[in-house]
Amino acid sequence: MFNLIMRSVEWDTGRGTIEVSRVFEYTETHVSAQFKENNLPVLDKLLALPCLFMQEGTRDEVAYVGQVNRARIIGGDISFEYSMDSEVPPFLNSFIYEHRMELDMPRDFEFSRNHWAVKDIDLYRFLLRAVRPRRQRPTVFQIAEHESIEAMLVSVMMPFDAAFDSVFTGIQSAAAGVGLRCRRADDIWENPSIIQDIVALIDRSRIVVCDCTGRNPNVFYEAGIAHTLGREVILIAQAEHDIPFDLRHLRFIRYHGNSQGIAELATALQARLQTIIGH
Repeated sequence: MFNLIMRSVEWDTGRGTIEVSRVFEYTETHVSAQFKENNLPVLDKLLALPCLFMQEGTRDEVAYVGQVNRARIIGGDISFEYSMDSEVPPFLNSFIYEHRMELDMPRDFEFSRNHWAVKDIDLYRFLLRAVRPRRQRPTVFQIAEHESIEAMLVSVMMPFDAAFDSVFTGIQSAAAGVGLRCRRADDIWENPSIIQDIVALIDRSRIVVCDCTGRNPNVFYEAGIAHTLGREVILIAQAEHDIPFDLRHLRFIRYHGNSQGIAELATALQARLQTIIGH
């Protein structure tokens, strides 16, 4: 069940009032009976329910999910204090109106009257289903149900080629300079398939460095995975044309493959890493 409090003003003060006579409007009789005593609302029971806070209307008005924290009856009014659930983003009344039947709000005039209703609906279950539908999960590789990011881990995606060993050493030096540790996928053998090791490493990394030098398709694929998982991605390359066209709007670090160039790469990369972890 959940409380639904509809008002004609915005929800921005943390306090509100509503007439006692308007509590349980648009509420099924068998539901309201559970929250009444001597024909008055039993506030302690109501406060145990989550609350949908709405401003009158069916369009661009903003609705919130939260909790009524305190309430008392003063004369003919209920005075209450409330807070919003920071884990649930606000949404528009038009979304509520679209799903009004699922929320037991079938009457249009319910959206245009101050009242406090109780709905025999699991609000959070509805939101999980309607607001954040379950996404289709990958079949080529697996990702954990819940993220477990290692705050000090930088992963490096680069071709499996000895020619890049000195570049990786430079990246390790840059990471160590700001207190981070660095790994690349060919250091790992935790799963039967290489792709699973790579994805697992990306998934638990805070930052992913992708060396696009030579336009290696594996690195491009891994950069896409890192972007999709929402990781901080740093692109590096020895030539501008090595950066895929779709990513050229992003900043990247260009370097030369000789010892001086790798040293300069380490300096530039260390500065970028410091900026990221300093946020």
